[in-house]
Amino acid sequence: MFRTALRNVLAHKARLMMTVLAVMLGVAFVSGTLVFTNTISDAYQKSSAKGFDQVDVAVRPESQEDKGDTIGRTGKLTEPLLDKAAKAPGAASAIGVVSGFTAVADKDGKLIGGGFQSQGGNYWGDKDPRYPLKSGRAPHGANEVALDAETARRAGYKAGDTVRMSVDGPVLAPTVTGTFTTDDGNVAAGGSLTLFDTATAQKLFDRVGEYDEIDVKAAAGTSQSALRGALDKVLPKDTTYTTTGRQLADDQAEQIATATSGMRTGLLVFAGIALFVGTFIIANTFTMLVAQRTRELALLRAVGASRRQVTRSVLLEAFLVGAVAAVTGLVAGIGIGAAMRSLMGSLGATVPDGPLVISPGTVATALLVGIVITMLAAWLPGRRAAKIPPVAAMSSVHAKATTKSLVVRNTIGALFAGAGVAVVLYATTMNGSDGQAPMGLGAVLLIIGVFVLTPLLSRPLIAAAAPLLRVFGISGKLARQNSVRNPRRTAATASALMIGLTLITGMTVMAGSLQKSIDKMAGSAIKADYIVSMANGNSLSPDVEKKLANVDGVTDTSPLRNAPSRIDRTTEYLTGVNGDAIGKLTDLTVDSGAFKVGGTQVVVDDGTAKSHGWKAGSHFTVAYEDGRKQQLTVAGVYESNELIQGIMLDTATLAPHESDAADMQVMLKTSGGTSDAVKDKLEKALGDNPAIKVQDKKDLSNEIAKMFTLMLNMLYGLLAMAVVVAVLGVINTLAMSVFERSQEIGMLRAIGLDRKGIKRMVRLESLVISLFGGVLGIGLGVFFGWAAGELLGSRMATYELVLPWARMGVFLLLAATVGVLAALWPARRAARLNMLTAIKSE
Repeated sequence: MFRTALRNVLAHKARLMMTVLAVMLGVAFVSGTLVFTNTISDAYQKSSAKGFDQVDVAVRPESQEDKGDTIGRTGKLTEPLLDKAAKAPGAASAIGVVSGFTAVADKDGKLIGGGFQSQGGNYWGDKDPRYPLKSGRAPHGANEVALDAETARRAGYKAGDTVRMSVDGPVLAPTVTGTFTTDDGNVAAGGSLTLFDTATAQKLFDRVGEYDEIDVKAAAGTSQSALRGALDKVLPKDTTYTTTGRQLADDQAEQIATATSGMRTGLLVFAGIALFVGTFIIANTFTMLVAQRTRELALLRAVGASRRQVTRSVLLEAFLVGAVAAVTGLVAGIGIGAAMRSLMGSLGATVPDGPLVISPGTVATALLVGIVITMLAAWLPGRRAAKIPPVAAMSSVHAKATTKSLVVRNTIGALFAGAGVAVVLYATTMNGSDGQAPMGLGAVLLIIGVFVLTPLLSRPLIAAAAPLLRVFGISGKLARQNSVRNPRRTAATASALMIGLTLITGMTVMAGSLQKSIDKMAGSAIKADYIVSMANGNSLSPDVEKKLANVDGVTDTSPLRNAPSRIDRTTEYLTGVNGDAIGKLTDLTVDSGAFKVGGTQVVVDDGTAKSHGWKAGSHFTVAYEDGRKQQLTVAGVYESNELIQGIMLDTATLAPHESDAADMQVMLKTSGGTSDAVKDKLEKALGDNPAIKVQDKKDLSNEIAKMFTLMLNMLYGLLAMAVVVAVLGVINTLAMSVFERSQEIGMLRAIGLDRKGIKRMVRLESLVISLFGGVLGIGLGVFFGWAAGELLGSRMATYELVLPWARMGVFLLLAATVGVLAALWPARRAARLNMLTAIKSE
């Protein structure tokens, strides 16, 4: 039986090639994802571990948040504590660390590193062991700075140049005194690191006389744990805590692993989709191969082979096919992983140097996935063939599915589809995240149900295309008949394309609807002409609002300032606003009371009010950040949205209780409205600061649109793999169908149908099957997009369903294009058949 299986694989090399390609693509996606994420994770972990080489023990301030009525208070690392740490038994040296966000502009005035990885800190003395100098000297004084060598190279800075930068608002223009090397992971990721002398850094980052961390180096012969024990004895336990450098490196490695696991999971989901689509091709291929070899298998049964042996022979063929596909997929995946890493570099994302990581787990996963997926898909055709009695198989009595089997299939499909629709509709009545799991379950049940029902659906849907096919004469009529001749095969072929288009359409509907809803939300909730914020999402200096308020033409300004507080033994964040101006800058719907902010009067969003049982006129006690308490009155309750929510109170009431006030945004209105001239005036008032964004509502909308477009393009690219596999499926089915119908095609040629007619027949058959899958996919995608939107609508009052008719038309055109392209080779092959040889074939 082994020799028989091997001979069958070698005899059907061409017919199995598409199956090998489909499995290979899926395995390549899986192994490429694992190689890429393992390589990136390993590179960052090794880079971050090097960053802790100069840290044996780190001393950090002890947080006292959520203790009693005090919140946000922390211990302070002062100069005396630094001296104590340096003199602890076993300590060789101690360095005080100061850090914070610092935006650096390139020579064109654009922000380097995108904001999120732009950090600043202090250079310790003239020779800091953490940052070896590559050129120049250490910075001294308020007007000097050192840049990491990679940032200096990318931006074209060198010692003696003046660089524009910003620390929480004000623009600085210090001179670059030197460049240094660093293993900082943020720099490796494409960010920047800027170092001032210690006194300047303390002043800029509001840490005068204090440090964010104290890094202690152990003396020779002293272990990290021993040094930590010594420091714990000499430092006050109520204001500090210690961590070893090894623990810091391990924590960093865990964070990196967690960060890359999300990317890995996302990529593997799409790899799984491609493999899932590939199972249809494998099942189709083996079903057709087994059907063509029915008499051969019957003869094997007749000479003594058991059912199990027949099934095992088919599974053995699948094993050989899967093994070849898995090995080639693994090799291709290694190339994909290396290419993805290179692509990150070409797109401007910097990755630390390191070897390509091909772990034993990656190899095992690739082989296991390829072989198991292929054998599972081939098991049902093999089992079905083994159950056919030899006499029936030799006389082809088994050829057509019985009415009973079709009724059972349709009943099961209807039950699955009905259950899926019911669960999805039930999930739409739930709130937010509670409905995600039921909706996912319903979607899976519905897709399975539609797949099972596809043979039943194929007849009416393909029949609807009959009027169009009549235009092509006898070729069109034959194409329609061929499409519905074997509904199961047509269904499996169309389903592969259906799944890809379902996902693409559903995500497009959701993205378009969300974009429209956010535009509507911004237009209805915000009256302000401009919103000013930091590029990295950090807080603004309160000086920013003061500068903007003094600009000619600015009529109203208000910050949106976040401040922690304790209310009813829970932490709530207050939003400090300008009570006199906030009503002119927003247009929030008031459910009860009045929108009045000032003194002890506040307004509260409906969600917060409901959670605390408040209404207009309610009184509550708040404990501020400094521990002092005050009674506030709810003047009104407003409808919250994704842009504005929370407890709003006047900044005049909040400010006395804040030690370090910071604004998340500043909203402003001008007498002349929005214009390029007004925007330029505002940016100049802020010193053309690269770290600060000045946006009107259109800019906000465009920024959100860019995020959705980027996300969609990435998803389209990933789902393209599933579409490619689906194309292979159509080619494979048509090619094997042509082989199966060789005698019929020969007869058609003999009675007068020319080669062009044969080609047209195969192409139209492919087109009909592809459009059938496209219509099903787009229909399901719209349904899922609507259902997911209903779930989002429970949390977003402005949500509005938007059907992207133009894009859906493009998707349908894509399905048609798939059909036309997939039929090129099979149609040419059919037309070139020798009619006499074809008529004599069995």
